Amino acid sequence: MVCGENNHELMVTGQNTTGEVEEFKVGVVIDANTSVAKVWLTCIDMALSDIYAYRKNYKRRLVLHVMDSKSDVLDASSAALNLIQNVKVQAIIGPTTSAQAINVAHLGKRYQVPIISFSATSPSISLAQNPYFIRTSLNESSQVNAIAAIVKKFGWREVVPLYEDTEYGHGVIPYLMDAFQNTNTRVPYRSVFPSAATDDQITQELNKLDNMGTRVHILHMLSPLGLRVFTQAKVLGMMNKGYAWIITSGLGTDLNSFEPSDIDTMQGVLGIRPYISQHKEFRKEYPDIERKLDIFGIWSYDTIRALASVVENFQTGPELLQELSNMKFEGLSGVFHLVNRQLQSDAFQILNICGSGIRDIGIWRPSDGTNKLNLRPVIWPGDATEKPKGWEIPLKDRKLRIGVPLKNGFNEFVKTTKNSCNGTRYDVAGYCIDVFTTALKKLPYCVPHEFIPYEKNESGKAGSYYDDLVHQVQLQNFDVVVGDVTITATRSQQVDFTLPYTEGGVSMIVLVKKDLSQDTWIFLKPLEWKLWVTTGAFFLLVGVVIWILEHRVNREFRGGPHSMYQWGTLLSFSFSMLVFAHKERVLSNLGRFVMGIWLFVVLILTQSYTANLASMLTIQRSDPTYNDVNQLIRYGYNVGYQEGTFVFGMLKRMGFDESNLKSYKSPGEFDEAFSKGRSEGGIVAAFEELPYIELILAEYCGKYMMVGDIYPYDGFGFVFPKGSPLCPDISRTILSTREEGRTERFKKGWFKNQKSCADNNDPYGSSNSLTLGSFWILFLITGICSALAVIAFLTIFFYENKQILRDPSITTRNKILNLLRKFCEHDENRLITYFEPPACSDQNKIVDNRVHATEINIDAVDSLPRIHASPMAGNVSARSDNSNAEMGGYTTLIADHNIASGNCIPADSNTRTYVGKL
Repeated sequence: MVCGENNHELMVTGQNTTGEVEEFKVGVVIDANTSVAKVWLTCIDMALSDIYAYRKNYKRRLVLHVMDSKSDVLDASSAALNLIQNVKVQAIIGPTTSAQAINVAHLGKRYQVPIISFSATSPSISLAQNPYFIRTSLNESSQVNAIAAIVKKFGWREVVPLYEDTEYGHGVIPYLMDAFQNTNTRVPYRSVFPSAATDDQITQELNKLDNMGTRVHILHMLSPLGLRVFTQAKVLGMMNKGYAWIITSGLGTDLNSFEPSDIDTMQGVLGIRPYISQHKEFRKEYPDIERKLDIFGIWSYDTIRALASVVENFQTGPELLQELSNMKFEGLSGVFHLVNRQLQSDAFQILNICGSGIRDIGIWRPSDGTNKLNLRPVIWPGDATEKPKGWEIPLKDRKLRIGVPLKNGFNEFVKTTKNSCNGTRYDVAGYCIDVFTTALKKLPYCVPHEFIPYEKNESGKAGSYYDDLVHQVQLQNFDVVVGDVTITATRSQQVDFTLPYTEGGVSMIVLVKKDLSQDTWIFLKPLEWKLWVTTGAFFLLVGVVIWILEHRVNREFRGGPHSMYQWGTLLSFSFSMLVFAHKERVLSNLGRFVMGIWLFVVLILTQSYTANLASMLTIQRSDPTYNDVNQLIRYGYNVGYQEGTFVFGMLKRMGFDESNLKSYKSPGEFDEAFSKGRSEGGIVAAFEELPYIELILAEYCGKYMMVGDIYPYDGFGFVFPKGSPLCPDISRTILSTREEGRTERFKKGWFKNQKSCADNNDPYGSSNSLTLGSFWILFLITGICSALAVIAFLTIFFYENKQILRDPSITTRNKILNLLRKFCEHDENRLITYFEPPACSDQNKIVDNRVHATEINIDAVDSLPRIHASPMAGNVSARSDNSNAEMGGYTTLIADHNIASGNCIPADSNTRTYVGKL
């Protein structure tokens, strides 16, 4: 090897052992002063020595003219031009970098000299535009699928590439983006470092990355800058547990040449480099370069072999180019296969930096794609054996900010209340909150969070509250939004949604007309069950009160042939009052007072029952009041929508005039809007999302019904920033929660106070039944009057029997028993009875000398004396068998004065006898 001092030219020749040999001049443009260049030149020299040592009959011999490009693009072009014009080389090997190769390739095209590079790997060098450029190294883009396979293997959804601001750094990025896109991996940011970046610049950019939350970094740099980045990353704590780093082949091929201190800064890093099986004899023969030998040195060796074999048969540029473009042989790097002037990749080696060495953990081949990568266990940064989840919420000293809607209605979904202990904080609950917190707890990691209500509607437009709430995530005012937020296409352009956790769609609700005429139990429907029970109880109460008031003075309430007779009388009297068919007569004033009040109440109840039953039988309620949306639009009817929702915009797109759209905030306002009627500005229909419809129908079952088409929309989802890796994790836990049936249990828990439709279809009531609330005042009056009557009766009773109460010789128990006996006895002073006169018989027929008279035997009337009555002319007199004097205040009256002499009172006549004290 000869080095030209003046023109930086080095000439390397093979040994001439066969006599006259034609020289084939080859230029070498290389950054000669770098340590790696010296290794490459050594490999080139070894290749020539090996070729011509084993090949004895060669016709042409390579003569290499080496020129230093001084790590400069212009110097590389100048060296190449000098070799072409002055040295008259027939091919050039080099230059070192991709940036240098682009310019030198143009010279090769101009002078038709093949430019063969074993180190310019950037895909930005277009082979189509540079027909004389041959790349005997792998294109950097060939490794992107291997990197994507690693990312997919560990389930990472988000990565950030870090690359240097050079031709080498920029060239592979578009291909890397495509590979990540094919595996649904998001790249939220690209971190670019100047090739001469200072430590402060590196630290500033790394801090920016750390605040973003992404923890998977792809480092695509050459060794000088890449090692400095790792040094600063370690200082910042970015080489600890939870981080993942992958280096491309730019650093991966240099790993064997790194110092131990460099390896120490890269603990847990994954690397990728072309897989080669280095020849053991090569290592033994040149042990001094084994540690510094890289893949480019091996490719330089194979490049010289390829060129030496071709020049034996071809010498001119075009012929040489054609032969080199497609050749294949077993080289030091393995199968050295050129296709269309590009070396083809065979496999990539996956490495893991651990301890003081490098572990081989797997091989990736192009045929594996991104789905068939098998790796041995990995030691991650921080000596962790568990794979990093790939991202962290960059909370630092704060919690995840979760925005929730501040609602005045439909609080079953989200209920927000101020904390009683701290007025500045809020407590949130509801169906949506339960689903989210359950999904959050299922994550394999902890996420500190706090709920923040969103109060204001910034735009102030109708139907825009939820849109504004979603927009807060895009503005980074909230990290997440949790609530009854519907997934729409427009919102999905700004944010990401989880999978829906409720049924989706919008439909129309109208009043229902239900046909009750075919209901078997319709006779019970006019009154609700509470009113039925209360009415029955008061019938019994009034019957008991009347019995108490009449028992001592009315013979029909005194007794019967057996002990249960009075119970039958009481029940019969009580319920026969419902149709005013009671045969027992109430004689006491207090009884008549209670009876009058109760009969008035019964009259109102029966008339109301009759009217409501007639209404149910005649009014048809089996059909919806409206079912044609076009009719509502055409006639300008008012329709309702929930305030702040996207339904407002949907209705406007359907053709509704904005003046006919009425908003409501709660189920109560919804029902009130229907109750007003069209004439008072009420609504005739409402459009609502299915989850709300389910709640409304449960609360007002039987009164409203859903009709018409279901307009397709997704259900409720949780809102995350675009590309948030937390979003797919929450989606997976939502699926798990739904499969376990927990979302349905949450729904039942929050809607447990709502009536189900099945419950409302029972025979004891409906939404049209009369309620107890409409008649409670009548029952109150009846109860008060009954109580006053009983109190008055007891007051008189105790007064008349005060001697019993005042007798000191009687115990309290005996006093009570005596009073009960007294109550059960008849009151001779007040005994009153109506009874039918006895039928005629010979026994009770008496003949007087002047007139015929009728004897009425009333011996059965306890101890009353026998009384006889005789009709007189214009008057009635009474006499007793025991005395001719006037009776002591008792009188017998024959109501019918047309009794013929000698005739009895017919048994079926209307003649009645009154016995009592006048």
